[in-house]
Amino acid sequence: MFSKLIENKQQSAKYMVDEITHICKDMPKRAPGSEGEKIACEYIADVLKNECGCERVTVESFKENPNAFFGWIYVTITCILLAYIAYFFVPLASVILTVFGFAIMFIQFGFYKKLVDFLFPSAIGTNVTAIKKPKGETKARIFFDGHPDAVWNLPFNNKLGGWAYEGHIIVGVGGALVSLVFFILATIKVGATAQVATPELYGWLYYAGFAILIFAPFLFGLYFMWDEKTIVDGANDNLSGCYMGVAILKAMKEHGIELEHVEVGALLCGSEEAGLRGAKAWAEAHKEEFQDGIPTWIIGYDTIREQEHLNVNYRDLNGMVKMDEEVCDAFMNAAKELDLQCSRNIVPPFGGATNPAAFQQAGFRAASITGMNHVIQPYYHTMRDTYDNMDENALADCYAISVKVLENFAKKYENE
Repeated sequence: MFSKLIENKQQSAKYMVDEITHICKDMPKRAPGSEGEKIACEYIADVLKNECGCERVTVESFKENPNAFFGWIYVTITCILLAYIAYFFVPLASVILTVFGFAIMFIQFGFYKKLVDFLFPSAIGTNVTAIKKPKGETKARIFFDGHPDAVWNLPFNNKLGGWAYEGHIIVGVGGALVSLVFFILATIKVGATAQVATPELYGWLYYAGFAILIFAPFLFGLYFMWDEKTIVDGANDNLSGCYMGVAILKAMKEHGIELEHVEVGALLCGSEEAGLRGAKAWAEAHKEEFQDGIPTWIIGYDTIREQEHLNVNYRDLNGMVKMDEEVCDAFMNAAKELDLQCSRNIVPPFGGATNPAAFQQAGFRAASITGMNHVIQPYYHTMRDTYDNMDENALADCYAISVKVLENFAKKYENE
């Protein structure tokens, strides 16, 4: 039933690129919580309704504070830079400031929690839920998810490359951790009393205080790690993921494929780049509706760009969230059946997260699919992420594997 869809994978990949090109060229930039994000969601919602045969298509909004996701950098770096000053007067304050700064970093970025969101302006994000209903009783459902928003430009990677981007972060953050050791040693030596540092009072730690200032410029540079006024096109990251489900549903309609007992849906969860805010909002809004005892899988895609780096991430959100083993295995097994490249991987620590992490945390069964090298690439969050810098073969392979997953999933429930 699905063999024709798999055979026509290049045709579907071309359709995806054409649609993505249209959105990038003819619509506003899609910053998290922006009008551009909403316009793109509404456009794709119309496609899902009118060209893909989805009986139910809903566009939903949610409140967020999108700039908080990178904005924590301002708070953390300010605290640590102040700690260098405090070192020469009250080293205990240096320890407190540094630990406080790192705590914000780990909570806001490491765990994607809303610790400092209230400090930043609010905005309205957009989600889309589209469902193609079966002919008979619903016995199972599967969603294909992508995030429609695009990220703020990262100037260091855009101008100097990944080595500069990653190196700057490593030296800055690593230097702050090294400095924390000296802050603690100075506190142990002089106590909590406020007093001006001198060689007699601090000993060798006085000169060490000047030595660790070498890290301060790198930390200061982190203030400029993102450009909140410049939004990338986001063709790969992540319109490529959005159109995976759209292409499958469109092909199903064109080939007259009607399932008996399995719902097939597409999700667009906005503002992923703002800390999975759309996915979190969707999971909260729909937890009762779709956690109703009917087996439900969510397969989420992010940046399907490199054919040789098509990955199933068994752990997500900086490596801390374990994804659903059965759903992940289903994608891996489908790739093996088609003899297409696909690797078992994780989203590494400090590698960020994809929408499926939020779904999994909310109790849904999800798999995270990426098509990118986790070593920072030139197009990653830069102005090079354009419609003319896509890989149709990567899209075609990912699409074919996804169709095979759907076919295998449907077989399990169609004959019950």
